[in-house]
Amino acid sequence: MPVYEYKGLTTEGRDISGIIDADSPKTARAKLRQSGIYPTDVVEGAGEVSYGAGSSAQSDRPGRPLPWLSRLRVAERVGMMEVSLMTRHLATLTGAKLPLMEALSALMDQLEKGELKRIVAGVRERVKEGSSLAVALAQYPSVFSEIYINMVRAGEASGTLDGMLLRLADYLEYQVKLRNQLIATLTYPVFMVIIGGLILFGLVTFIVPKITLIFEEVHQVLPWPTVVLIAVSHFLNDFWWIILLAGVLGMFALQQYIKTPAGRIQYDRFLLRTPIMGRVTLMVAISRFTRTLSTLLTSGVPLLQALDVVRNVVQNAVLAEAIDRARQNIGEGQSLAEPLKKSGMFPPLVTHMIAVGEKSGELEPMLVKVSEAYDNEVEAIIGTLTALLTPVMILVMGAIIGFIVMAILLPIFELSQIVR
Repeated sequence: MPVYEYKGLTTEGRDISGIIDADSPKTARAKLRQSGIYPTDVVEGAGEVSYGAGSSAQSDRPGRPLPWLSRLRVAERVGMMEVSLMTRHLATLTGAKLPLMEALSALMDQLEKGELKRIVAGVRERVKEGSSLAVALAQYPSVFSEIYINMVRAGEASGTLDGMLLRLADYLEYQVKLRNQLIATLTYPVFMVIIGGLILFGLVTFIVPKITLIFEEVHQVLPWPTVVLIAVSHFLNDFWWIILLAGVLGMFALQQYIKTPAGRIQYDRFLLRTPIMGRVTLMVAISRFTRTLSTLLTSGVPLLQALDVVRNVVQNAVLAEAIDRARQNIGEGQSLAEPLKKSGMFPPLVTHMIAVGEKSGELEPMLVKVSEAYDNEVEAIIGTLTALLTPVMILVMGAIIGFIVMAILLPIFELSQIVR
C-alpha cells in the first residue's frame, strides 16, 4: 500500500502536514477529510500529485504521476545506521510501556522527512489494521532483513519486544562499525593505486615519448631499460583505448559470471584462498556467523530456522553451502559442531568451542566468545595492514619511478661519454 505525504488545513484553518497510508490518492483524501483535514497537496514517494482548489491531476492514471516522471524518480536508500537508530528509539519507547501504536506514532515525530519516515508510517498503518509488527516490517525487505524480522517475531511471541529491539540495535551498530573499519582500511591504498596509476599513465604516455624521441634520432644502441620503457610508452600511447575497453568488458563479464551459482562459488573460493585478504574474509564471515547465530538463539529462534537465516549473513557461497549441509545433518539428529568440522571450512578453534558450548548448554555465550576472538584478530590484522600498506605503496611507486628515471638517464650518460 503506498504511503502519501500531505499538506492541508484543519477545520480551524491551521496548516497541517503529515503522512498517511492509502490505496490511492483519492482514498488518502477521503481518509483525511474523515479526520477533519482538507488536503491541498498529496505526495507519493518522490512524485507529487497536487489537489489545489479547482484543479485536477492530469496523467495516464488518475492521481498517479506521469510515466516519464516515475522513471526519473530515484528511490532514497535507507542506511543501516538509520535503521539502527530507529530501532533503538523504538526499543526505548516500547520499554517505557507505551502501546505499540503510540510508540510508532512517537517514532514518526522523531524522524525527519524521508524514505524511513514513510516506511514507518506504512508499518504503523498495517499495525493499525491488525498486523503484527513483524508482518508489517516484512513488507519492506530491502530495509528490514530476514534476521531483523525473525528477531522481532520472536520478541513479539515471547513478550520481550523492547529487549529484542535493543539486541537488534546493538547488532546493527556492530555491523556498521565493522563495515566502516574495513572501508577505512581499504580507502587509502585504493586511492593511492588510482592516483599513482593515473600519474604513471600520464608520465609514460605523454612525457616519456617526448624525451625518448631524442634517443631514437641518435640511432645509438640503447640500454635494455630504455628499450623496455620506449616499448611500453608506445604500446600505451597507441592502444590505451583497447586496454580501457578490455578492462571494462572484463569487469562486466566477471560481474555477470559471479551472478551465476557456479561463478559465485568459484569466485568466493578464490577469495578465501588469496593471501592475507582470504584469511581476513574468512574471519569476518565467521564472526558474522557466530554473532548472528548467538543473537538469534538468544532471541528464542529455533536452531534450524536460525541456521537457515544466518547462511545468508556470511556473504560467501562456499561457507553458506557448508552451513546448509550442517543444517541438514542437524535435522537428522547430529550436533552443530560435527558437520561444521567435516566441512573443512571452519577452523578447529571454532568447532571446538561450539562443541564445548553444546555439551555445557552454553552455546550462545560460547558463540559470542568466538565472535569476539575473531573480531580482535581482524582488528589486529587490519591495524598491521594499515601500518604496512603505506610504506609498501611508497616503495612500489618509488621503484617504478626509479626505473623510469634510470631508463632515461642511462642513454644520456652514454651520449656524454661519446662526446668526450
